[in-house]
Amino acid sequence: MRLFLLAGEPSGDRLGAALMAGLKSLRPDVEFHGIGGPLMQAEGLTSLFPMEDLAVMGIAEVLPKYFHLKRRIGEAAHAALACQPAAVITIDSPDFSFRMAKLVKAAQPGLRTIHYVAPSVWAWRPGRAAKMAQYIDHVLALLPFEPPYMTAAGMTCDFVGHPVVSEPLAAREEAAAMHAEGTGPLLLALPGSRRSEVTRLAPVFGQVVARLVTTHPGLRVALPTVRGVADLVADLTAAWLVRPEIIIDPTRKRVAFAAADVALAASGTVSLELAANHCPMVIAYDMSPISMWLMRRMALIDTVTLVNLVSETRIIPEFLGKDCRPDRIAPALEDVLAQPMTQAHAMEVTMKRLGQGAEPPGLRAAKSVLSVL
Repeated sequence: MRLFLLAGEPSGDRLGAALMAGLKSLRPDVEFHGIGGPLMQAEGLTSLFPMEDLAVMGIAEVLPKYFHLKRRIGEAAHAALACQPAAVITIDSPDFSFRMAKLVKAAQPGLRTIHYVAPSVWAWRPGRAAKMAQYIDHVLALLPFEPPYMTAAGMTCDFVGHPVVSEPLAAREEAAAMHAEGTGPLLLALPGSRRSEVTRLAPVFGQVVARLVTTHPGLRVALPTVRGVADLVADLTAAWLVRPEIIIDPTRKRVAFAAADVALAASGTVSLELAANHCPMVIAYDMSPISMWLMRRMALIDTVTLVNLVSETRIIPEFLGKDCRPDRIAPALEDVLAQPMTQAHAMEVTMKRLGQGAEPPGLRAAKSVLSVL
């Protein structure tokens, strides 16, 4: 069985790797082609081009790279058709994935197309479901309330659980050892995995650190990141009052998530990783003014934090757009440090609803893929 997979960012790379491992356990004869990051490559994929080429988000951020991205879309579609797969599986990154799937479906209507991660039509642009049904056959959903939105548009869809519930966690002893490396609180700074995110958020996060260190002189900062932006992160954090420990190694990253007292994070999947590690958090995010204005006009929900959405609470503080300011973020972090258990119940509910304790999501996703082939 030959499959063509495409992932465009680190979260998609994790999903793809777990799916590939599940598929290999069920179909040892499976063969993979496509685009992916280091985790998917470790499972046997030779990437057509670097996954980081696709890690762009936001309308204003995409425009300067439009022609480059368009060329990559064409290359991916051509490669997908050339390898004659049983299915094309696109993973998240909808702006890129759907354009590629549309080209593939137009050229070969009978080729099965599967998309992993249902787009957030419940949050904004609900009309996307009907449009994607024109070139996507089947959807693998991460959130339990998503399948009805997909099936109503004419696609098949399975809730397969979120991979965060089965990812390895650091041992308590490892976390305790890292926490004991200093005397002050340990802040986890997570300004995103895309260059545009890091460029916009790192200066704000640095100013937050400067405020916190006045009340917590022993403050330490850990900053897990990905290889594609590690050099940029180092440059942008060089002048912070507390120089962060920049972490790329996945083992050290797991320990940092378990050891941290509080996290300041960009919105996205990372909030679920923090919840899995029982790490209280504050969410802060900003985009270009044009992108943020459009997002707010089209939004159907009042929170962007997945823990808030899945737990049906609004317990996680978030500071978005014009509210993404150090003078507002720092006091919220102080409040969380003072009362770290206020978020605990919402995080436990979130993990249970995402499939904690059930069959691993990667295996569930693999079974769903095979069921439609």
